[in-house]
Amino acid sequence: MRDAGRGQHGTRQLSSFVAVILDTCRGVPDNPDMKAVATAPSRSRGTAEQVRRRIERGGERLWRFEDFRDLPFTAVAQTLSRLVTAGVIERLSKGTYYRTRQTAFGRSRPSPAAIQKLASRRKTLFPSGIAAANLLGFTTQSGRRNELATSHLSLPRKLVGQDTVIHTRRPEAWSTLSEMDAAILDFLRHGGRLSELSPQDTIRRMLELLSSPGRYERLARVADTEPPRVRAMLGALGEQLGKRAKVLNALRESLNPLSRFDFGILAGLPNARSWQAKERR
Repeated sequence: MRDAGRGQHGTRQLSSFVAVILDTCRGVPDNPDMKAVATAPSRSRGTAEQVRRRIERGGERLWRFEDFRDLPFTAVAQTLSRLVTAGVIERLSKGTYYRTRQTAFGRSRPSPAAIQKLASRRKTLFPSGIAAANLLGFTTQSGRRNELATSHLSLPRKLVGQDTVIHTRRPEAWSTLSEMDAAILDFLRHGGRLSELSPQDTIRRMLELLSSPGRYERLARVADTEPPRVRAMLGALGEQLGKRAKVLNALRESLNPLSRFDFGILAGLPNARSWQAKERR
């Protein structure tokens, strides 16, 4: 308190003030976001450490972003990128990584079966060529190079292998089929030429496969996406199985009556000519 001087009428006027300490809230940031900013690097380092530990404990295997869904996506992506640069893991395709191990013959490579299983989760894959014939029981051979069919335009080579033969642009309707169903269509596309069985045994085996409950009907539903000769072969096979006239008529009406088709080994079907098969030579 201090003397402020005399007023107009000679009375003394006083002024007063109370001192307030302004820094009593030490340690509390002015901006609530300051704490988050300060701890962000620490949180990122924690995520990186968790990712690295999981990969090291997991040994040789494939890794995807989904394996770290409990961690911040951005931090995981950055960590995986750094681990690729450091040579700890290998990037196979977008979002897919492989942890190798050292062997007597160099760095290990991903299992083809595991790779194809992973690839099939992303894009529908089906056996083709020798692989399809083998699956169906027409041959015991295994091709020197794996063959796959897909409805997509391409597949990552690191996923399916550099030597894999890829048949692209299969109909989207194949995605509704089982592996066996699609293999039958692939086998028919090849005219059954990949069969090691006799023509009679090949026909007998195909009729047996198509007798599985509901299989012929599933294939008939997607037949309009197949080449005309496949539709013709399906019609001839369906007639042998005594399938409904409505289904068979739809297949017959889809064919140009002036066309003749190469049935390959299935030209031995008794009714092949009535389904516009070319004459056997």
